[in-house]
Amino acid sequence: MSAPIKVAVLDDYQGISEPKFKALDPAKYDVSFFKDTLRSYSHPDTPQHVKDELVARLEPFTVISTMRERTPFPAPLLARLPNLRLLLTTGNRNLALDLPAFQSRSIPVAGAVDRAHAGSVGSVSTTEHCVAMILAAARNIAQDDLSIKSGGWQTVPAVSLRGKVFGTVGLGRLGMAVARVMVVGFGMQVVAWSENLTQERADDKAREAGLPVEDERGEKTFKVVGKEELYRTADVVSLHLVLSDRSRGAVGKTELGWMKKGAIFVNTSRGPLVVEQDLLEVLEKGAIRAAALDVFEFEPLPLDSRWRTTKVGEEGRSRVLLTPHMGYVEEATLDAWYDQQVDNLQRWERGEELTQRLI
Repeated sequence: MSAPIKVAVLDDYQGISEPKFKALDPAKYDVSFFKDTLRSYSHPDTPQHVKDELVARLEPFTVISTMRERTPFPAPLLARLPNLRLLLTTGNRNLALDLPAFQSRSIPVAGAVDRAHAGSVGSVSTTEHCVAMILAAARNIAQDDLSIKSGGWQTVPAVSLRGKVFGTVGLGRLGMAVARVMVVGFGMQVVAWSENLTQERADDKAREAGLPVEDERGEKTFKVVGKEELYRTADVVSLHLVLSDRSRGAVGKTELGWMKKGAIFVNTSRGPLVVEQDLLEVLEKGAIRAAALDVFEFEPLPLDSRWRTTKVGEEGRSRVLLTPHMGYVEEATLDAWYDQQVDNLQRWERGEELTQRLI
């Protein structure tokens, strides 16, 4: 009888995958679970010994299940994994995978769809999370909760969003969805900017969102402005860009320096869109009201990260609200993703066609 197929399940922090993979026949599948994410193999700041540790962890496995964009698989890492024959990922797009490198090795890669929100991977969840973070930052929810639990009471006054300016950097599916909530729910004025965004396209987005192109005053519902004007006028600046070589570091000292002192900066997209050191310096000076962040340069955050160690909201510093990349992390979504991964694993073992195949 042949040895069982060695399977590694990576980066499932909540353990949602475990009962699904453990239900597989142990005579056929030998499954190991790794909840701790090792630092990216391709990042220039990753030490060689950490790269070697990642290789040592993954090298024995024939099949790897990974959570989208938690453990990157660049070509140099793949070259050191001679046993790998199948890669399963959650979602139907994973920018952390070097797909041409997988294709050159004839290693199939299969994704999984978000059945909880069909046709929109994590976008409903991320929209809700982004809006929750904006409200929490404006209303001091986390700080006041901590104050009460620590024996205190009120901290600083909240700010109202009614009639204020919401600036969305990017007006794609997520930017539009959040902007719609801020208009309908809170009567905010929306200004938008991205490199190729036109007013005609923004008007189309307003219609797509079920909103009028103009309000009763004749103002555009989604008003396209220049980048500097957006940062200077917005009371809330929220990033909704796809991470690429062009957008990496799109927000730095200049953009943050344009923001109003009472403004809130929100990032639920990707950490590397922002020059992290520049944002930390702005917050250290108390130059804006608050930052609300769900994403970071390194994930999970190192224990010695300044995001963990700085005493925010004290001694003139801005307030900071942090969540651990929870934008798309809903139980129903992850549950469906792992069901499909297990199904694809069994299909592959039987020599059948994979579903949601990426290559």
